[in-house]
Amino acid sequence: MTDSKKKTGINATQQLLLKRLPGVDHILEITNQDPELENTPRILLTDSVRQVVERLRNTIIEDHQQIHENDLTNETILEKIKKAVKSAMALNLTRTINATGIVVHTNLGRSLLAKEALDHIHMISGRYSNLEYNLATGKRGLRYTAVEEIICELTGTEAAMVVNNNAAAVLLCLDTIARHREVIVSRGELVEIGGSFRIPDVMEKSGAVLKEVGTTNRTHLNDYKRAINDHTGLLLKVHTSNYGIVGFTSAVPLKELVELGEQHHLPVMEDLGSGTLIDFSKYSPLREPTVKDSVNTGADIVTFSGDKLLGGPQAGIILGNRNIIEKIRQNPLTRALRIDKLTLAALESTLRLYRDEKKAIHAIPTLNMLTASIDDIENKALKLKELLEQSEDERLTTTLIDSASKAGGGSLPLFELPTKCIGIRIRKMSASVIEKTMRANEPPIIGRIEDDIFLMDLRTVAADELTGIANAIRTCLKGS
Repeated sequence: MTDSKKKTGINATQQLLLKRLPGVDHILEITNQDPELENTPRILLTDSVRQVVERLRNTIIEDHQQIHENDLTNETILEKIKKAVKSAMALNLTRTINATGIVVHTNLGRSLLAKEALDHIHMISGRYSNLEYNLATGKRGLRYTAVEEIICELTGTEAAMVVNNNAAAVLLCLDTIARHREVIVSRGELVEIGGSFRIPDVMEKSGAVLKEVGTTNRTHLNDYKRAINDHTGLLLKVHTSNYGIVGFTSAVPLKELVELGEQHHLPVMEDLGSGTLIDFSKYSPLREPTVKDSVNTGADIVTFSGDKLLGGPQAGIILGNRNIIEKIRQNPLTRALRIDKLTLAALESTLRLYRDEKKAIHAIPTLNMLTASIDDIENKALKLKELLEQSEDERLTTTLIDSASKAGGGSLPLFELPTKCIGIRIRKMSASVIEKTMRANEPPIIGRIEDDIFLMDLRTVAADELTGIANAIRTCLKGS
């Protein structure tokens, strides 16, 4: 054996396979003759060819037993290139089928938009609009006017504005109201939201000074009273929308904080986190304080998200005292955190649906899924079971299973909603392999695994997605 072969560790078989591997230029000439690749951008086609050749070369060097002579023919390589091109041309952001049972699933895009919101987005995005143009005066206007009136109407507040998410809303409010001043907040309300964003960190970035009072599980009004001094700028209440503290607990109601703020001429702000405009207890076991509750109690400023329990687009809604809202609008940070025309279009259409609560529950997907009856969910589950059993494949076992769904998105953490799932077992195929295969489907189907069974929760699956799921399971069976 020569010194070069000793160094590389390449044997005679590998040398032969490497010689048979076509070069990039040769393969590019072949692709030029294929009509399927005719309209492929040249740079993308070249990159795909190089990737395929490089993968084959690495496989030959690392484990040549995986390579057969047929793998190196022009025809086989061309098919690999077509797959690579298709993958490269595909959009990275794609639709999925949510079969997890988590309604406001942050990783899957949170709230789905109502048809009315989608129609409005389509109209506004394809044409010019009066985004910052006052049609009555013919002069420049404010983009917030598109939603301020409807927010005030629905909540009873004096004024409102919107930024790009609730974390931004909290940051902007703190920076405006309490920069370089102390903000008093209960230790049990120093929440962390997804992505490790924490209230203390947001407060530090805003320039406000955190003043913790009470303990993790118990905070009393006297704790706030003792903490107030000449440097106090704000009393802050944070609704623990993404966790709950149970047992030996005590928290100061918003009403008492408002009264304390009035006594000391201090503004009171409540960060609701999720925020809802309807009382869920009328339709389900869910109970969450409404935005109107906070306004009626007298909070000077209230903030909440647009894409959680509201069921709209990502946004941070700020409402409350007119004078404070006006100061927030003048803050230079407001421009950096403002929302775009598509968000405004979706938010306005979503909010208008709330003028008729029953219509809102029917039209807004998040509300519809959260309040869905167990009978409706079971009907979808039985329909899916029927579609799956039409395959008549003895390897497939389907089971109707009682389970629990979650609101998700950092909302209603202590509530589990009764639901119906379809459990899938395929003989000689593990639940993890089924789950992986379903994720690779077009569109990807995201479920969950419990007790080595692949589960699909029908609360978050639309009726028109059932056939697609059944087809994906049949694909699973073909590959098993």
